[in-house]
Amino acid sequence: MDVMSPRKSVAEARLTRQRIVDRSVEIASLEGLEGLTIGRLAGELGMSKAGVLGHFGTKEHLQLAVVDAAAEAFAEQVVERARTAPPGLLRLRALCEAWVAYLETGAPPGGCFFTAAASEFDGRSGPVRDAVAGMASLWQRDLRIHVRRAVAQGELADGTDADQLVFDLVGVMLALNHGLQLQRDRRAPMWARHSLRRLIGPA
Repeated sequence: MDVMSPRKSVAEARLTRQRIVDRSVEIASLEGLEGLTIGRLAGELGMSKAGVLGHFGTKEHLQLAVVDAAAEAFAEQVVERARTAPPGLLRLRALCEAWVAYLETGAPPGGCFFTAAASEFDGRSGPVRDAVAGMASLWQRDLRIHVRRAVAQGELADGTDADQLVFDLVGVMLALNHGLQLQRDRRAPMWARHSLRRLIGPA
C-alpha cells in the first residue's frame, strides 16, 4: 500500500490552499470579501466544507489570506515592473504607468481588489478592515517617498506637497477603476494617462 510522504502531504496541502485563495480572490473582486462562503468554495473546488475550513480555521482568516494574496499580486504586477526605474520621479512615473496597465489588463475580474475592499470595509472595524487600510497606507507611503525624492533631486518643483500629490494620484486611479468597472468605458485608461501627464509628466 502506498503511503503519502510527509513532504508530499505538505506540498499538496499548500497547492490546495493556494487554489482556495486564488478562487477566493476572483470571487471577492466581484462580490466582496463578504461574498466568500465556505459552502460555495467547497462546491466549486470539489471539497468538503471541513476541508476548506481546515486550511484557515475561520472565514475571517480566509479573508485575511485573500487580502495578502491580492497584495502580492499587486506587488508583482505593479511594483516589480517599475523596480528598474531610478528612484524619484522616473520611478514614480513607472509605478503609475504600471498601475494603469494593471487596472487596464491585469486586475482580477472585478477590477482593483483594494478599491472594492475599501468600499466594503471602510465603515467597519476589525482585522480585515485594518489589513486593507494598512496595505493602502503602505502603498501611499511608497509613492510619497518617491515624490519627496523627486523634489530633493530637483525633478519636481520646490514646495510640492507630497501628500496632496499622492492624494491626486490615488484619485486618478479610483476614477480609472470606476470608469472601467462601473461605466465599462474603455477610454478611461487614456484619460487616466492624460491626468497623470498633467500631474507628473509623461511615463
